[in-house]
Amino acid sequence: MNVRSQSALPLIEKVVSHTSNQLMTGWDASLKLMFDHRSNQSTLARRQHHGPLVLQKILYPEGPDVAHGVIIHPPGGVAGGDHLFLGVDMASKSSALLTTPGATKWYKSLGRQASQDIVINVADNARLEWLPQENIVFDSADVVLNTQVNLAKSAVFAGWEVVCLGRKASGERWQTGQFRQKLQIRREDKLIWNESALMNPNSKLLTAMAGLHEHVVFGSLVVAASETPAEVLKQCQDITLTSKADYGVSALPQIFTARYMGSCAQEAKMYFEKIWHYLRPWYGEREASRPRIWST
Repeated sequence: MNVRSQSALPLIEKVVSHTSNQLMTGWDASLKLMFDHRSNQSTLARRQHHGPLVLQKILYPEGPDVAHGVIIHPPGGVAGGDHLFLGVDMASKSSALLTTPGATKWYKSLGRQASQDIVINVADNARLEWLPQENIVFDSADVVLNTQVNLAKSAVFAGWEVVCLGRKASGERWQTGQFRQKLQIRREDKLIWNESALMNPNSKLLTAMAGLHEHVVFGSLVVAASETPAEVLKQCQDITLTSKADYGVSALPQIFTARYMGSCAQEAKMYFEKIWHYLRPWYGEREASRPRIWST
C-alpha cells in the first residue's frame, strides 16, 4: 500500500503543478468553425476546438438553408489571464446563426488581462448572424474584446454586443478595472466600419452626455449588407421603449446600426430583437426565427 502511494506521488505532483501553472497563466480556449453549402443545405463542414469552448449540435429550425448553433464556454466565466478565440469561415451560399446560452461573465482579473478575439470571414452570397447574450464585466475586471469581420462583395454580416459594467442586480458597481472593445468590418479588404472604446471607472466617457451618460448597460447592433430600405429604417425608428434609456438607429450606405444605453441588459436585448425582426426579411430574405435557447 505504501509502495502504491509513493509511486502515485510523481503523477499527483505533475497534475498539481500543471493546474497551478494554468491558474497563474490563464486558460486558453479556441473554436474554429467552417460552414459550407452542400446539397441545398448549410452544413458544418469543419470544427476544431482547443480547451473549454465548444459548439452544440447544429439545428435547423428554419429548414436546411440556415444552420443554428450555440457556442458554449463550460467554465461559465472568464478569469484574468484567460483568452478566448472564435474563428468562423462561411463558404459561398452558406448561412448560419450563432448565439450563446447565457451571459459571458468577466471575473476580477487580479492584475491579469482577459481577452476575446473573434475573426469572421464571409464569402460571396453567404451570411453570418452573431447574436450572443450579454457580457457582464465584474468589478476589477480587465477585459479586451476584439472582433474582425471580413466580407466578400455580396456577403452579409449581422451582429450585436451588449455590455453590463458591474453587477447591478447584486448591488456591485464597476469601481476598478478596464474595458476595451473594438469592431472592424472590411468588405473586399476595404475598411467600412471601425468602432473602438477604451474606458475605466474614471473615464469621462462614462458620465459625458456624448458618452454613456451614467448608464451602466450599453450595446450596439450592426448589419453590413446593401443600403437599408427606407421603409425598413422607418419601422426601426418607430420602435419605442418606456424606460429612461437612450437608444436609436442610423443607416449609412453599407452599414445599419442601432444603439442602446440604459440600465437593463434584458431591455437592450429586447430592443435589438425587435429591430432584428424588421431587418431580417431585408438582409436575410426570410422572417426572423428566434433561437430556442433564448427561451430556456
